[in-house]
Amino acid sequence: MLTFRVSRRRLALTMFAVFAVLTLFVIRLVDIQLVQAVELTKQADVIQSRSVTTYATRGSIVDSNGVVLADSVDRFDITAAPNLVAADGFDRKNADGTTTRVSVADAIKEIAAATGADAQTMYTALTKDPLSKWALLVKAVKLATFDKVTALRIPWVYDQRDPARTYPNGAVAGNLVGFVGTDGPLAGTELKQNACLAGTNGSSSFQTSADGVRLPGSTVVTKAATDGGTVTLTIDSNLQWYAQQVLAQQAQATGSAWGTAMVVRVNDGHIMADADYPSIDPNNLNSVPADSSGARSFSSPYEPGSIMKPATVAGMVDKGLVTATSHVDVPPRFTDGLPPGVFITDAEVHGDLHMTVAGVIMNSSNIGIAELTKLESEKDRYANLRAFGFGSQTTVDFLGESHGYVASPAKVDPVTTVTQQFGQGITVTSAQIASMYQTIGNDGKKVPLTLVQSCTAANGSVSYPNAGATTQVVSPFAAQQVRQMMETVTTQGYAHSLISIPGYRIAAKTGTAQVADANGKYGNDYIVSVAGLIPADKPQYAVIVTLAKPATIKNAAAAAPVYSTIMRQVIKTYRIPPSTTPPANTPVAW
Repeated sequence: MLTFRVSRRRLALTMFAVFAVLTLFVIRLVDIQLVQAVELTKQADVIQSRSVTTYATRGSIVDSNGVVLADSVDRFDITAAPNLVAADGFDRKNADGTTTRVSVADAIKEIAAATGADAQTMYTALTKDPLSKWALLVKAVKLATFDKVTALRIPWVYDQRDPARTYPNGAVAGNLVGFVGTDGPLAGTELKQNACLAGTNGSSSFQTSADGVRLPGSTVVTKAATDGGTVTLTIDSNLQWYAQQVLAQQAQATGSAWGTAMVVRVNDGHIMADADYPSIDPNNLNSVPADSSGARSFSSPYEPGSIMKPATVAGMVDKGLVTATSHVDVPPRFTDGLPPGVFITDAEVHGDLHMTVAGVIMNSSNIGIAELTKLESEKDRYANLRAFGFGSQTTVDFLGESHGYVASPAKVDPVTTVTQQFGQGITVTSAQIASMYQTIGNDGKKVPLTLVQSCTAANGSVSYPNAGATTQVVSPFAAQQVRQMMETVTTQGYAHSLISIPGYRIAAKTGTAQVADANGKYGNDYIVSVAGLIPADKPQYAVIVTLAKPATIKNAAAAAPVYSTIMRQVIKTYRIPPSTTPPANTPVAW
């Protein structure tokens, strides 16, 4: 009986305890839902998630040996959440356990001291919209500066990673690499290959407490970032640097307005160096005038002068019209088919001369080429120039690349139909001329020029640009005959002492072209060039150097030292062995 009473007492106590707990839950629920509802709602509005961008890393641009020409580095945007800023400031805990009250104005001054930014500008950005959840205070600071700001422990200040672009080799290939601005890629490979280089940003979110502090462990990645790929250029950065140095030195010494120098590997059309003067440093966009920020070798067409003559002759040899030793009567003037009072002369006054076709090339005779044009129709001459690539962009398709201009038979006048065969009345780019010499060096096979070798995606997959088809422009015999003629320039031509290299057979051609004034008449300025192949018997590399409007030397002798110096460096860089056979003893007169 006693046991039963004890059990009833325990049951009653248990029921009372359960009732008491339920009562407390009800009271607390009423307190939360009714009494504290407004205050808790305010806190819930403050304690909330914030979304931030997770930046992807832009891919690198590297040379053919993996040397980095463009890379990304971490920078940090200093941002704030104005809606979390208390008007009376915040308490900062000190190392000794005490706290210091920091006003909003003082916090801004601390950020200004750490970053060097203007305090008033930041204060305006922070206070112009007090309800905003984001405001940019300072953009793209370095890690050391970011650490200084972090050490201030300002609860409403956040960082946002913002990758920036850097160019560790400065102006080396700056004309080709291009640059990135605040709104994205603006020029060169950076823009042209943006589909490969650009990453895809992701996003993440985190929660903040009532005082604006990020809650540990609350970060959630909502979308993973995908990094950009690596673009590999065909450029050899060491050769590129060397070419830029010697080109700049000679351009400055001769007072030239601008210059280009290109080295092309003959068998595959790879551009090993493409120097510009002036050349931009992408780290400093004000390092050169705006019109020198691109690649003139692709974008600046000019009348090339006599370096065109090998293409004209190659077409005629290919059709069986002439050979290197064919006879040409060269009168003092050429007037056939020209309007009354119009005539073509050579650089030097002379009487009747008897030259071989090789002699026409060696002496750079405009009259000799004009006489040869009588052997071929306008249509065939035009087709030959087009087959070499003149009048069309190269397959590099560089940004801002020019087509140049070749007058078609339907539009050409009686003078231009002759003069464009020796490089006047026609405009070309240095890249087109380099392609022409690659073709002659490759036994008449035109391999499309290549600047971008590959794109390697972040996942390791590699893609290659479509370079285009190889075409047989002229026969191997025609190409070999023209190279034989060009060798006479380096053994007997007026500039042979400047462009010949002991122990090596070199096929070359000089060019001096008058520059037309704004009124269309030729003035006293010239564009001078030297282009050639090494070794002449089995070419491996083509080199072309061009200087525009030199002030001190107004013929190809101005460009010859650069050509020779770069050619010697090509020999060293690629270990080209000396020639084992002498050049052919090709007659230049009869």
